[in-house]
Amino acid sequence: MSGQLRGLYAITDDHLLAEGRLLPWVDAALAGGARIVQYRDKSADPARRLDEATRLKSLCHYYGATLIINDDLPLAAELGVGVHLGRDDGCLREARQHLGAGAIIGATCHAELAFAEQAEAAGASYIAFGRFFQSVTKPGAPQATPVLLEQARRRFSLPIVAIGGVTLHNAPQLIGAGANMLAVVNGLFAAPSASEVERRARGFTELFQTN
Repeated sequence: MSGQLRGLYAITDDHLLAEGRLLPWVDAALAGGARIVQYRDKSADPARRLDEATRLKSLCHYYGATLIINDDLPLAAELGVGVHLGRDDGCLREARQHLGAGAIIGATCHAELAFAEQAEAAGASYIAFGRFFQSVTKPGAPQATPVLLEQARRRFSLPIVAIGGVTLHNAPQLIGAGANMLAVVNGLFAAPSASEVERRARGFTELFQTN
C-alpha cells in the first residue's frame, strides 16, 4: 500500500469538471502521473454518481492508480474501492469494518494532530492536513503550516496528505516538510484544456521524483 500512497492525489470537482470534462480531464491527470483520484461529488443524483464513479474506477485501473470515494461509504462499498471521510462525514471504524483490512481509508485532520491520533487509532490508511494556502474549495478550513507537517512526520508512521491551495509553485515546501501526497483540485483541474491538466500533473509528479 505504501507505494500507492505517494505522489499526486487528484480530487475531482463537479463544477470544474462539468459539461463532459470529468473523464477526459481525469484521464489527463492520470496520464501525467496522478496516483490517486478522489471522486468528490456532493450532488443528489445517486445514479449519475454511480455511473461516473464506475467509469473512473475503470480509468484508474487502466493506469494502475487508485480510486477513492469522498464521504460516501455505501458507494465505496458497492464499487469495492476506498473512501475518504471528513471529520463529520462518517465513522472510520465503521468504514474499516465495511470495506475490509485492505481498503484505503483516508481521514481529514484539518490542522489538529489530535485528530490524526484518533484517525490512526480508528484504522485510517492515511491522514490529511490542510488547508495550507488560500483555497477556493475549502476557504474556511483551519490554517495548517509546514511546521505541522514536520511534527506529524515525526509522530506518525502513516502516509501524510497536504491539501488546500496547493500549486506547482508552493508544492515543494510541503513535500520537503513531510507530505507523502499532495491533494490538488483547482491547481490541477482549473485549466483551459486536458493537455494543460496533463502538463500540470507531470509537473507535480516530477517534484516527487526529485525529492
